[in-house]
Formats: sequence, structure tokens, C-alpha cells
Amino acid sequence: MKNYAKVLFVAVLFFIFLGPSFSFAAEGEEVDIQSYVKEMQPGWNLGNSFDAVGLDETAWGNPPVTKELIDTLAAEGYKSIRIPITFDQRMGVGPDYQIDPAFLERVTNTVNWSLDADMKVMINIHHDSWIWLESGMSQNHDASLARYNAIWTQLSNHFKDYSTDLMFESINEPRFTASATESQNYLNELNTSFYTIVRGSGGNNSIRPLVLPTLDTGSEQEKLDGLYQSIVALDDPYLISTVHYYGFWPFSVNIAGYTRFDDDTKNDIINTFDRVHNTFTANGIPVIIGEFGLLGFDTHTGVIQQGEKLKYFEYMMHYAQEKDFTHMLWDNGQHLGRTSLEWADQQLFNMMEASWMTRSSTAENDFIYLNRLDTIEDEPLPLNLNGNTFISLQLNNTELTLGQDYQLDGDILIVKESLLTQLTASDELGTNAVLTIKFSQGADWSINLISYEKPVLEDSTGSISDFAIPTSFNGDQLATVETVYQDGTPAGPQNWTTFKEFGYTFSPSYDSNEILFTENFFNELNNGETKVTFHFWSGEEVYYTLTKEDNTITGVAEAIESDADNDLQEEENTVPPKTIDNETPDPTTDNKDKDSSSAESPGNTSSENTKNTVFDKTESEFPVPLVNDNSSVDEKEVKKMGAILPNTSTNMFNWLLISIIFLGLGIGIYLYQRNHKQA
Repeated sequence: MKNYAKVLFVAVLFFIFLGPSFSFAAEGEEVDIQSYVKEMQPGWNLGNSFDAVGLDETAWGNPPVTKELIDTLAAEGYKSIRIPITFDQRMGVGPDYQIDPAFLERVTNTVNWSLDADMKVMINIHHDSWIWLESGMSQNHDASLARYNAIWTQLSNHFKDYSTDLMFESINEPRFTASATESQNYLNELNTSFYTIVRGSGGNNSIRPLVLPTLDTGSEQEKLDGLYQSIVALDDPYLISTVHYYGFWPFSVNIAGYTRFDDDTKNDIINTFDRVHNTFTANGIPVIIGEFGLLGFDTHTGVIQQGEKLKYFEYMMHYAQEKDFTHMLWDNGQHLGRTSLEWADQQLFNMMEASWMTRSSTAENDFIYLNRLDTIEDEPLPLNLNGNTFISLQLNNTELTLGQDYQLDGDILIVKESLLTQLTASDELGTNAVLTIKFSQGADWSINLISYEKPVLEDSTGSISDFAIPTSFNGDQLATVETVYQDGTPAGPQNWTTFKEFGYTFSPSYDSNEILFTENFFNELNNGETKVTFHFWSGEEVYYTLTKEDNTITGVAEAIESDADNDLQEEENTVPPKTIDNETPDPTTDNKDKDSSSAESPGNTSSENTKNTVFDKTESEFPVPLVNDNSSVDEKEVKKMGAILPNTSTNMFNWLLISIIFLGLGIGIYLYQRNHKQA
């Protein structure tokens, strides 16, 4: 008996000190569903890896996912990760539709790494939505539904004993070859089937958080209402709604002159998020913005000017949080380097990181352009304080002197001529110095002091598949391009506007000193002459003539204006007003996809996975219509408030309770053995 007591005592110590290091699914632990979603803030998407269409997770150019990547993500402050998964080429034929075990193991490893890093995890069915479900639900309904059900049956059984820090999302961006009403019915059928399979599969799946999307993950009121009614009908306290947001489409891709974060772009955020809030959050249904970003990033993150990009992210994240949404950044490899584990744009990450907790101040511009042929004068720069206060203006971490180097006139910062003259004394073209504004909280704001001369374009010849204009940018940067035929009508693709889409039709190369026009542009350009105006961020305009004769392209630069003519230009640091000409855009021709790759070739934006982003990513046609946010919503109370979910953070408490029981048992045995010996 004495030896047994010693063994039991050692076992108790083992459970006390080592027990918590083991991971098991805990049951019966309580957490409010609203708190669960809030604890996911902020979130991040592992884009273009397991969702890539091809042989394996590297098919779209990203390296294999590593534990180091996941740990870095958690260390950077992210609390949740969405793992998009495409199963199409990674599963067998019916009726079993078995998922490739090796592929499922890779996904499982990533889920485990993420949970071990204390992040909440979302997995889904991703590009299958457009690969075979989009047409399959109407053209091969029973087989498509059986295949969809087989995926969730296997995933539910595989992960049923995982903690509820793992959640399931039914389908990514669902869309169907059908009418709007039929499409909503197909989505309801998929969501209901998904719900039934998961809830009936045992383990923690009976209370696992389930994420349900709107049709197209859009935010038009009819799509929000469709999902709301579906969630009400399911009457389950563990459901989460999701939409995606990529901004006001013209700004998001830099088209139609929307080069700046203006009121139209800001109001699209407000109107969209207000609708989502009024439909879901106000009725106790939590909301996750499952993806957000800018569509122009698919071409290059420089499609949107840096300062305007920062203002967009600052305000979008602020307003999402004001409406109690959790947001998850879409990253297909263009933000956090999958190998370097560093941010491609540290300034953008700094702005996002600050926005998780507070608002940041911005300014009208993040540049001051100074024509080195002109006399330098004081430069005013309006500030957007966003509730903060100005602290200092710095150069190379050294505070500059108020009154000598700069002045403040209310919310306007005035950079003095003497400082500008000093910092541009080298007479070099390009960025001569970077000033930094410090505020009471939030991210810093940088001001690039740029010395420039008017850009010079040269004559050029080429073909529709290979045409570039040699360009001396002279320190300036291209904002947008305007093209018109001889009669003044818009030329080329997107002929509802004279201002072309950055990246899709043209792009500057500052390394090779040229402006490239794409085959996309020339394919929809008529034969004959086209007048081109290049608008630069300094406010300069340069004129050019393109002549197309079938496959041959000839470019002629217009004579440079004299200095006297240049003096007539009154507006500085501006780009042209946005214009909408002729007809509204056709969503079947002006599509762009947020994914940078296709099944055939990385970077192919014309493949079938291209999304109808003209209307899927914004609720506006052109001109921008007023949105009625008082649309009727079923006011039936949803049983969401006070819902409880398991929370594996109480594992320590469970182990402590078990240890106390064993300790008590050991003491009892010891006392019994002692008394028995005395007797």
C-alpha cells in the first residue's frame, strides 16, 4: 500500500506539471459568440497556397507553407487565420470523392501550427465555387451536391475532436449560372446541407462556429437579406455571417480618374458597412469581413498611390471596427513575404497595425513636388488629424523648429521655403528628403520632398503585343492616362470613361524608364489616331499620339511646351477630375480577380476564375447612386445574445481540477494506510 501511495503521488505531480502541455478538445467551456468573433481581430488570409489550382500549394508561385510563417504571423499580432482550400484536383471520383490524404495532411499541419500559435482558424471550400459548383448546381445538380457534401463529410469527421478555435466556412464567394432568385436558393441549399453534415458528425462539431457567406460574399441589400433569412431559419447560436470588401471599384483598380481616396470612395465604405451592420450586427449576428484589400494589388501594390492607399486602409479598418466587424486581410503573397517573413510595404503594415487599436492621422498628400526650374515657396499641407494632435515635424529622427522650419495654421502644416531650399540644394531629381510627422497616437505620416522637371516622352514603334514609350520621368510619377479618338470619344477598353485602368491597359516602369501599353489596350483600340494625355502626380500633363494600323503601333510625342506656357499652369499637385462618359461599365468585360494567378499561368487575369468585381466588390454603378440604408429587415429576434461556445483557454483550469482530485485521492489513501498501520 505504501508503494502504491508513492506511485499515485508521482502521478499527481505528473498531471499537475505536465498535463497542460497535452492538447485535447475541451467540452462545456463557455464563451459568448460575439466575444469569439472579437477575439479573431485582426485576421489574415493564407491566399494562393492551398487554394491554388494546380499540382500542389506552390502552383501559383508561393513556396510551401511553413511553421515559421505561421509563427511570424502570430508574432506580428494577428489573432486569426483563414486557410482557403481548393479540393477540385485533390480528390478522387464519386461516389466517395476521397480527398488526397497527403494534401489533407498538409492542411492539417497548418491548422495545428496555427492553433498552437493561439490563433483561431477558419477553413473553407474555396475556388471550387467557380470551378465546378457555379455551373454544376444548375447543370449537374445531384452530382455537384454529392461532391460538395463528400468534402464536408470528410472534413467534419477529420476535425470533429478539434477545439472550437477551429471554425468552418461553407463556401467562398458562391455564385451560380442562374437567376438571382435561383442562385440564392442554391446557396441556401449548400449552406443547409453543410450545416446538417457538420452538426450531425459528433465531437465538438455540434457547437463548432460555422461561417456562412452572402451570395458572391456581396453586400447588396438583397444578398444580405437572403443570408439573414437563412440564419434566422437555422436558429443556431453558433453561426457567423461573412462578406468581402475590396473598396469602391474605380478607386480599387485606379480607373475613371479615381486616383484619390475621395468622398465617393469613403461613402462607399460607410454605406456598405452600414447596410451590413443594420442587417446582421444590430440583430446579434456577428460579422467577419473574410477578405479585404484593393483589387489593383493583383497587378501591383503600386497601382494605387501610396498616400491614398494608406488613407483608404486607415479609414476602412476604422469604420469596420466601429461597426464591430472582424476583418481579415487578403494576402496572396504580396504583403508578408512567405520566405523573407518581412512585410513588402512596412509603411502599410505600420498603418494597419496602428489601426487595430486607434485612429491614425493623415494628410492631403504624402509628397511635395518642387519643379527645380521654379522659385521655391512655402508649401501648405492640410492635415487630417482624425481626433489626434500634431506633435512634431522631424527629419532623420531630429525635430525641426516651429516658426523656422515650419508653421501650423490650424490643421494646415506649412513647410517653409528655407527648409525646402536647404533640402533640395543637391539639385538632384527625385526624392531629396523624407519628413516625418509625429502625432499624439497612431502611425507616423511621411512627406516625400521630390525635385522634378516635366517628364519627356519619345517617339516609338512596335506591335500590339510589344509596345513601350521611352520616358524620362525626371523625378515625377504617373497618376493616370486618358485616351480619346479624334472625335473626342473614349478610346480603347472601358469605353465608358476616357481614363484607363492602371495596370490592365498601361503601366510605368521607373527602372527601365518607359511606359508600357498592354495588348489588352490595343485589342480594343480602333485603327487610326488616338490622342493620349499622361497625367503625373506633380500636376504635369504630357501629350502623345498613337496610331494603330492593324498589328502595327506608332507613337509620336508632341512638342514640349515652353517655360512661358508652363507658367500658365495654375493647379499644382493635382490629378484630373474623374469623368464617366457614355455608358456604365459592362460587368462582363471589365472584370478583375483578386487572385494573382490562374490554373494555366500565374498572373493570367483573363482566366475563368476572374470575378465580376464591377458590381460584386461595390454596390455602385456610375455615377454613384444614393443608397437607402433604411431597407426593410426582418425584425424577428434572433437568439444570438448570450450564446456560449467552448473555449480551450480553460484547459489549465480543467487540468488543475483533475490534479486536485488525484491529490485528494492520494491523501485519502495515505491517511487510510497510516491509520490501518497504527491499528
